[in-house]
Amino acid sequence: MKTAIYPGSFDPITLGHLNIIKRAARCFDKLIVCVMVNSQKNGLFTPEERVELIRKVVSQLPNVEVDASSVLLAEYARQRRARVIVKGLRAVSDFESEVQMAVVNRKLNPNVDTMFLPSNEKYTYLSSTVVKEMVRYGVELSDFIPREIIEDVKRKTVQKQRPEENGRDS
Repeated sequence: MKTAIYPGSFDPITLGHLNIIKRAARCFDKLIVCVMVNSQKNGLFTPEERVELIRKVVSQLPNVEVDASSVLLAEYARQRRARVIVKGLRAVSDFESEVQMAVVNRKLNPNVDTMFLPSNEKYTYLSSTVVKEMVRYGVELSDFIPREIIEDVKRKTVQKQRPEENGRDS
């Protein structure tokens, strides 16, 4: 069985991410979408919440599994017996850093290769950071994120904007 991993922060998952997931899922017997935990980033959603949002979005894709990991990607690939890491490229600017990471991952795990999928031109501008900014300004999100999670993203953004109200007595 050919297994690949599509790693990322997915905070939140975008239509660009979903496009890469669908395309990669056609190439492999099993695709693991892995929320990689970066202790340096303070995300909108917890890793567990991101896993649930992604599961909601990919539920119709039978060969896609969703997981989270805080270990190095090369080690995670070894643990899951994955031979390929899938990376989406939006622009040439992504290429240099992604090639560098591919070389590092191969050095750490000689059994893993990286496959680059260029972004669909409709999504080259799209990132989770752009989505978070758009939601703060009340922009219609259906061009940015899967419709299944729009309300989740709006609700979480409101909660994060008023964290002091969540635990305070009235």
